[in-house]
Amino acid sequence: MNWFQVKAYIKYIFKARYRRGHRIHPPFAFDLVRHLFYEKHSYYHFEVINEIREELAHDHTLVKVTDLGAGSKKFLHNDRKVKDILKYNATPKRQGELISRLVAMFKPQNIIELGTSLGVGTLYLAMPDSASKVFTIEGCPNISVLAGELFKKAGAHNITPISGSFNDELPIVLRQCQSVDMVYFDGHHDYQATLDYFSLCLEKASKSAIFIFDDIYWSRDMAQAWKEVVAHPQVSISFDLFRFGITILNKEVKKQHYMVRWP
Repeated sequence: MNWFQVKAYIKYIFKARYRRGHRIHPPFAFDLVRHLFYEKHSYYHFEVINEIREELAHDHTLVKVTDLGAGSKKFLHNDRKVKDILKYNATPKRQGELISRLVAMFKPQNIIELGTSLGVGTLYLAMPDSASKVFTIEGCPNISVLAGELFKKAGAHNITPISGSFNDELPIVLRQCQSVDMVYFDGHHDYQATLDYFSLCLEKASKSAIFIFDDIYWSRDMAQAWKEVVAHPQVSISFDLFRFGITILNKEVKKQHYMVRWP
């Protein structure tokens, strides 16, 4: 963690008073935290993804990375080992499993992921429901190829991998979807870019769509972007889990924001 993240985490620890649903209203939000955030039941595809993680963790293949986003705080050069990309860029296991539980519960039909990386996070989005359609955009062509191979290996045939910049490809994907039910913002950790992509996706968001934002305290600018997302009138319920944030749109409830101690 950098100094900003350390300070943000300390504030989070003191402010995150909601745990296991206690004192959370309305009932919809309470049930979500109480029964989904802390669910321990393991889905079959978790085992598949864990096996893939284990293989990638021992892969020393060098990949030349093209970074179209805000850059990396971990890497000083563009030649990176697959095992290091997994370590620093892949969706963490516990976070991915919670995202999978959200997919299983809400059954989004059209899902967009901004930032494929090796594709581990994509599998958490795609494998709970083979009827869903997952569009995932990755800025680095070499990493996009690796992710495509991983999807085939996992048997996840409901994923459409796209290589290119978010600026170019996101509008094209949105035009293909009548509506969007879930978006995972997992790349280009920049204030203006985050808000721009958020605004674009809002135009096609279905009722009660779920938008998930990774690395909400990656920088001071990202924290500000998250704050503005939470304040948006279309965001009804939001959950700050420090490592990432979850927003639910257009619910007919009083606007609520929760900083949840998780775990």
